[in-house]
Parts: sequence; structure tokens; C-alpha cells
Amino acid sequence: MDSPKPPDAPPRSKRAYDAERTRRAILDAARASFAEKGFSGANVSEIVARAATTKPMIYYHFGSKEGLFAAVLEEVYAAMREIESTLDLAAVPPEAGLRRLVEATFDYHAAHPDWMRLIAIANIHDAQHIAGSPTIAAHNMPVIAILADLLERGRTAGVFRRQVDPLHLHLLIASMSFHRVSNRHSWRVIFERDLSADAEVQRTMLADAVLAYVASA
Repeated sequence: MDSPKPPDAPPRSKRAYDAERTRRAILDAARASFAEKGFSGANVSEIVARAATTKPMIYYHFGSKEGLFAAVLEEVYAAMREIESTLDLAAVPPEAGLRRLVEATFDYHAAHPDWMRLIAIANIHDAQHIAGSPTIAAHNMPVIAILADLLERGRTAGVFRRQVDPLHLHLLIASMSFHRVSNRHSWRVIFERDLSADAEVQRTMLADAVLAYVASA
């Protein structure tokens, strides 16, 4: 009697889909765990349970817990920069473009508090996971180029008079966008105010402040 024929291997496209689905589940679970418990507090077993996978799959896709955290950071940074790339700033005057960029940055921070927790955690660890990434710096440099272009166009048009380092302007925009979300709980307890209740006022204030700064002599 002939021996049973082994089952056919799944098509390559099916295997690739399953691998990507597993990788996606791991990243989603890891993002939630790291945001909740920090890098040191999160553990691989918890991430495995959340992702409904196995430890070997984590090590296969990411190499280590450190590699997994770096991959999460790569993804969250890329998502932020992707938003900026869709704003079509070259199609509008520099003042309108800068306001659009400020508002988009403010809105992204407000909508993604876990993003700020992850960045804060990375800084607690002296950005060593960022330093080990081959893509994070490359993903982030375009925002400086975007700001530099807006500033140059504004100066050429005579509407921006101040010479501003685009990195410093990025710091100004990111600082309020980040701080109002990252410190919302302490401000609520200390000042008895919910910062999110005045989001539209703060959004306008930040954009107005940035534009006033670059327009001043």
C-alpha cells in the first residue's frame, strides 16, 4: 500500500500573509504593553499572550525584546511623519502651510497619547533603542527640511522676517503639543483643570504664537 501523501505546503503568498499578520499582531501587542508598563516593566510573555503567538515568533521577527521595542518606535515615528507628508504644504502660502503643519502636529499628539508615552520611555533609556534603529533618524529628518522650506519661502515673500533654525522651530511646535498631553494628569490634579477641554483654544494659541515668532524682526 502506498504511504499517505504529505499535505501540500501552503502557497507562498499564504505563508507571507500569515507571517505579516503575526508580525502585525506582535507589534500591536508590544505597543500596548510598552506604553502601559514601559520597556523594563513589559515582558515578552505578556506580549505573547496578547498577540496570541509564541516566543519563538517574537525572536524570529524581531530578534530580541530590544529589537521589538525599536520596531515599535520605528513604526510610531513613521506614522507621525507620514501625516506630515500628506499635508501638501507646497501648494499653499507659507503662513498657511506653517499653520497647517502646527495644527496637524497638535492634533496627532492629542489623538495618540500612547505615542508620547513611548517616546518618553525611549528617552528614559537614553534613546539607545532609537540609536540602534537604521530608520528612525531618516524618517524624522524630513520634517526639518519641510520647516526649512516653509521658512525660506516665507522670507522670500517678506512675511517671515526672523532667521530661525528649523530645528528650534520644531522644538517649539512639539513642546506644547507634547506637554499638554503628557502632563495632563498632573495639571488636572494641581490646577484642577482638564487641558483637553480647551484643546481648540490651545491649538489656535500655538499656531498664532509660532507665526508671530517667525514674523517678528
